[in-house]
This record gives sequence, C-alpha cells and structure tokens, in this order.
Amino acid sequence: MKPFLTGKRSHDAAALRTPHVHKAMVSATGAVRAPVPDGPQVEVVKQGDKVMRIVVTCSCGEKVEVECLYPGGG
Repeated sequence: MKPFLTGKRSHDAAALRTPHVHKAMVSATGAVRAPVPDGPQVEVVKQGDKVMRIVVTCSCGEKVEVECLYPGGG
C-alpha cells in the first residue's frame, strides 16, 4: 500500500520550538500536562528525549491517545 503523503508537496516552515515547561506541570511519570481553562488538556508522555504518546482529553471527558512510532522501532 502506498503511503498517503507519497508525491505530495511539502510546506517549508520554521522548526518547532520546545515550549517552556514549569516543573509543576510535570508528573512523577515524566508526563507533561498543558492545562487550558475550560478546554481540552494535552498530556505528552516521554521516555528519555522521545515523545512516546500524546493524550488529548476533551472538556467533555473523551480521551484520544496518539502513539508515536519512530523508525527502527525505537
């Protein structure tokens, strides 16, 4: 099966910057919580320097988890 983005044009954009994370936003597991008043919450679960999972919790309580896979299985 051909990957969806094969042959698509790319958009040149500035690299993403690492946001400033206050130590109160980091849980004991190393997850970073980004609170938004009356809105969705985003939790980034890291293992070392790699983001392993992104968890978005809607203000209605529904959760969506995005598992981050890297080439080479790591």
